[in-house]
Amino acid sequence: MTSSTAVITQTTPLSESPISPNSFRSLSNWLFLTAGFVMIMVILGGLTRLTGSGLSMVDWRPVTGFLPPLNEAQWQSVFDLYKVSPQYHKVNFGMSLSEFKGIFWLEFIHRLGGRFIGVLFLAPLLYSLLKKDLRSWSFKILGIWILGGLQGVMGWYMVKSGLVDEPWVSPFRLCAHLLLAFLTCSLLFWSGLVLRSQYQQKNTLKPQFFQSLKSPKALATLILVVLTICYGAFVAGMKAGLIYNTFPLMGETFIPSEILFHTPWYENFFMNPVTVQFIHRVLAMLTLGAVWWHGIGTLKTTSSDLEKKWIVSLLGWSLVQVILGISTLVLQVPYDLAVAHQAGALILLMLFLGTLYHKAT
Repeated sequence: MTSSTAVITQTTPLSESPISPNSFRSLSNWLFLTAGFVMIMVILGGLTRLTGSGLSMVDWRPVTGFLPPLNEAQWQSVFDLYKVSPQYHKVNFGMSLSEFKGIFWLEFIHRLGGRFIGVLFLAPLLYSLLKKDLRSWSFKILGIWILGGLQGVMGWYMVKSGLVDEPWVSPFRLCAHLLLAFLTCSLLFWSGLVLRSQYQQKNTLKPQFFQSLKSPKALATLILVVLTICYGAFVAGMKAGLIYNTFPLMGETFIPSEILFHTPWYENFFMNPVTVQFIHRVLAMLTLGAVWWHGIGTLKTTSSDLEKKWIVSLLGWSLVQVILGISTLVLQVPYDLAVAHQAGALILLMLFLGTLYHKAT
């Protein structure tokens, strides 16, 4: 019994194992870098939606689509395809070729960025395969890479919904597209944290995400954060931020009269822009309260200075995010604030995941 215990004790420390700490650091750096590019894509996606650029490319060529039109004949061909779309007939009728190029380039850069991330992601995947110590991570990274590919497919599925009858995309597909981006970034970020912790030799065990949600406060907060993000996507998809540009009242009341305008009543929760904006407001306030409830409770119980820094950052950013949201609404959705608010939601989620991770460790 004593001898077997001694063997376990001798083989447990990370510093005595054959695994190189630098391998963990390098792979975590790649994952953090890729997560950063996903955040840039979220920002570009917000800009394409706000400017109407997202519907300028009416076809999808996953393999050859990295090349833009190279001469006037190709530009005219692409423009002729756009002229068949609902957006041209109902929003941009009479647009010139030079004006079309202005909206085309932003969407092209957005799609090109998605391809770039796909190629960039091959670096950590290949690195994990080449390093024997990291091969256990290969399937996980491959899974995230596949998820990123599905994100691209969902993006095109979303765009298709705006090329049929009406010049706007389905709010449901927009929500799915955004959630997939946030999920991909979250998995990259969490994996990077795990690898960085192992590099720093702080923890030989990998913290499990679902174990970190044992606290009712943490679970409730995460659910509210995700629901608020979903309804933010519905607000964006329905352009609901362009109505009732007052806060905290909606017009002259807290609850507008149109909140149950649709029949049957349950359609209001997903198809009535007034109701969608109202729900997003309520969820935002509930999320702010839950973040502070979770954060203050954690500050009272933790002795880790690092965990305290994460909590303080989360609390501070939650206030910034609410201010961004209110400002975007009151000022009638200026592009810069709207994009900052969308990116702010992702930052809030990353900070929350950081607090969960460091609590689990």
